[in-house]
Amino acid sequence: MVPDPADPAALAAFVRAHPTAVLATRGDDGHPQAALLGVAALDDGTLVVDSAEHARKVANVRRDPRVAVALGLDGDVTVQVEGDARVAEGDERVRLAAAYEAQLPGSRALAEGYVVVAVTPRWVRVYDASAPTPVVREARW
Repeated sequence: MVPDPADPAALAAFVRAHPTAVLATRGDDGHPQAALLGVAALDDGTLVVDSAEHARKVANVRRDPRVAVALGLDGDVTVQVEGDARVAEGDERVRLAAAYEAQLPGSRALAEGYVVVAVTPRWVRVYDASAPTPVVREARW
């Protein structure tokens, strides 16, 4: 499956088929930090992850919401997303945690000491290496 980078529903379908990602954030010293994690997606293209509240990525997102996500680690098609992240609170946390749990059963999204992070894409790049000549397409959201 090669998603259209301008189509939020296509991004969501790709994420659901490839729910492992690398999330990159910026540490307090300015250096990049990466984490391998499970990821879910809403139909509007919003990416959702859960995390222990004390994790570096959570502190990084609270300080600087700019993140990058790499998806499709297991095939010829990869997707890169750059966007803005936020730690969900209140009703939004409950809604996003339910979506995460539906796609990745057994999560701890609503457990004490855990948070839910939402990523709103701003730029999406699709790299398809399955063709004889790789195809790269990107879109700003």
